[in-house]
Amino acid sequence: MNAPSSPHFGQMLRAQSDGLDAPQSISCIPAARLMDRGPAFAALQRAGKSWEAATLDDGRGYEETPAPPESSSPEMARYRAIFISDLHLGTPGCQAGPLLDFLKEHTSQTLYLVGDIIDGWQLRRRWYWPQLHNDVVQKLLRRARKGCRVVFVPGNHDEFARGFVGLNFGGIEVLEDTVHVTADGKRLWVTHGDYFDGVIQCAKWLAYVGDYAYEFTLRVNRHFNSLRARLGLPYWSLSSYLKHKVKKAVNYVSDFETAVAAEARRLGLDGVVCGHIHHAEIRSINGTLYCNDGDWVESRSALVEHHDGRLELIYWQPLSGHDAHAQQVPMPVPAETEHV
Repeated sequence: MNAPSSPHFGQMLRAQSDGLDAPQSISCIPAARLMDRGPAFAALQRAGKSWEAATLDDGRGYEETPAPPESSSPEMARYRAIFISDLHLGTPGCQAGPLLDFLKEHTSQTLYLVGDIIDGWQLRRRWYWPQLHNDVVQKLLRRARKGCRVVFVPGNHDEFARGFVGLNFGGIEVLEDTVHVTADGKRLWVTHGDYFDGVIQCAKWLAYVGDYAYEFTLRVNRHFNSLRARLGLPYWSLSSYLKHKVKKAVNYVSDFETAVAAEARRLGLDGVVCGHIHHAEIRSINGTLYCNDGDWVESRSALVEHHDGRLELIYWQPLSGHDAHAQQVPMPVPAETEHV
């Protein structure tokens, strides 16, 4: 899989959204226009209240976002930054309950929502929006109101939000992508990653077919794990097992990771944080730090930055109420560099 040769994806997205009139307030948008954005955006509009819009974009290729100063951060935040993606709100597979528990236990100065937060693809096919999903949206809005910086970088499943890049919804910033600067100076590109998916870019119909198959696998997985829970056994992901066993799926993940890391390196950055493929990972690829924060459909994982700049993957286990384990980041030094 080759990295795209365009100067920057953000420029392409801006060109696509130049024709949109940026509203002064979401409350001023007619209901008909909200529905034109699809049921996913309508759900967001109902879940939040008084979403004031403010233009944030300064016209650069990307926005560099250092963490806010300590004085404006939530008091006693557990982490400097948290990255989560692929929640897929609006689908039965979304593990909203464990996610709410995780957010309650893990506070941060900055929270990045790295795409596929709301599954517009599924909501267009079948409406599914239980109270727990509404609670997640309210939790995110409440976190922003309490001083946490919340940044939303849309993905392919919530691509409707790309029409609102540069706006601020109830304190949640919507950006095409951004650069996060860690406490120890690493500059990490934050992007969902779907632009590096050849299926999404070249054969979207095949992506929709795959989405159906994936949803079926998740349905089987839910019944299977319901039985395991009754037997006192821990959660086990069928789809993750299949992805690791099928050679083509393994190659797809590897090609994706290599392409994303190569683009971060081309941009002159130290690494990248992405989502999209539902495969949590931290590793060095040709000297570039690659971080994937996983998902909240299967792995229940998040990437966190400690106050000293250390990065870890956390896997949340709702049965025990504690972190199952954390994977410490391998620093991108030549001795640890993996050449792909």
